[in-house]
Amino acid sequence: MDEIERRVVAALDATGAAYELIECDPDLADTAAFCAHYGYPESQSANTIVVASRKPEGHNAACVVLATTRLDVNKRVRTRLGVRKVSFASPEMSAELTGMLMGGVTAFGLPADLPLWVDARVMEPDWIILGGGSRSLKLKLDPEALLTVGGEVVEDLAVPLA
Repeated sequence: MDEIERRVVAALDATGAAYELIECDPDLADTAAFCAHYGYPESQSANTIVVASRKPEGHNAACVVLATTRLDVNKRVRTRLGVRKVSFASPEMSAELTGMLMGGVTAFGLPADLPLWVDARVMEPDWIILGGGSRSLKLKLDPEALLTVGGEVVEDLAVPLA
């Protein structure tokens, strides 16, 4: 287990929530490939996406959405950040802000000053799968655990895929 994975597990342990660690091939870390290969439903798979403002710069957030939805960056996220322009953080910026690589970013072990917004649909399943801090690890847990690390549930943070 690497340093980031240890930080994620420590953050999870601090919540008291039950969870399962799932090791995966780093080449299969992207959600669609992971679900297809390991047999998990996309409807219970969540992605943690880091967003960054462009005008003005310096406003960031981590957003958790189901794989069956698309983050509403241009309306919902932009409005919540109170900025004119926002986009997905680049892989480099995401790593700088979280210490985690794309495909492994998770809501656990994030810096305290990074807001964590959770689409309300994520809270519906009994359990979800999400990144474990690296491309080699996934987490299976009750979505309620997201609230224990400061997650704020937001209605319509994402929109269903067509």
